[in-house]
Amino acid sequence: MSLNGKTLFITGASRGIGLAIGLRAARDGANVVIAAKTAEAHKHLPGTIYSAAEEIEAAGGKALPLVVDVRSEDSVMVAVEAAVARFGGIDICVNNASAIQLTGTLATDMKRYDLMHQVNGRGTFLVSKACIPHLKQATNPHVLALSPPLDLSPHWFGSHVAYSMAKYNMSLAMLGMAEEFKGDGIAFNALWPRTAVATAAIEFALTGKEGLAHCRTPEILADAAHALFCLPARENTGRFLIDDSFLYEQGVRDFDVYRVDPTKTLMPDFFVPADSVQPPGVKIG
Repeated sequence: MSLNGKTLFITGASRGIGLAIGLRAARDGANVVIAAKTAEAHKHLPGTIYSAAEEIEAAGGKALPLVVDVRSEDSVMVAVEAAVARFGGIDICVNNASAIQLTGTLATDMKRYDLMHQVNGRGTFLVSKACIPHLKQATNPHVLALSPPLDLSPHWFGSHVAYSMAKYNMSLAMLGMAEEFKGDGIAFNALWPRTAVATAAIEFALTGKEGLAHCRTPEILADAAHALFCLPARENTGRFLIDDSFLYEQGVRDFDVYRVDPTKTLMPDFFVPADSVQPPGVKIG
């Protein structure tokens, strides 16, 4: 159950969920490639690829911060080659970078539509494609997308068609690649939170700062990802995992440790199927 010496290529790893996954791996002694756009501090958002690298190193890992635009083939290819040159290969690819705008069809301008589809769908496809030749050389290779189960219920689309389409494209990439590369032993899976997670996306796109108290911390997804990466890739591919259900499957019983504020009710996230089995004793909403 250790990622010591493994190399993770994580998009959007300068903050939030991507950084949490990197930090969890770093505690094992992993190498973490921080592939993100934020080289300079944002006026509203904490963290850059360089501050993330400092945190990774402090946690016990080795870090390589790289400015990467997942929409650009050249940018991604250069970053992957830099990662391989530095660490000798890639064991795990995490497609965490994502763009969000929760607007209806008439309120969604095409520039924003294009951004969501280029980052979410195209970026996931491109980054996975770039890493696959190196993952084929790894002993237990995993590709993970932070994307939802493929539940095509209309109510997940009606309020924000463009975003839902873009987010499901990430999941479709995992579904297809799991089948395409199963003979190579590379695991392709998707991981999604049952409840809202305290990230910039929740704060700025949905609830504001006050809503963060009703969230879980990114560490629940980091722990779930870590548990997945420690499983045999050949036997665990093509799965669409919900964070707490998967952790319960792996033996976790205390989910209160992931609450931002244990006194507040938890806010459900989008795209979780109604028939998804949640752990006993966990109350959402």
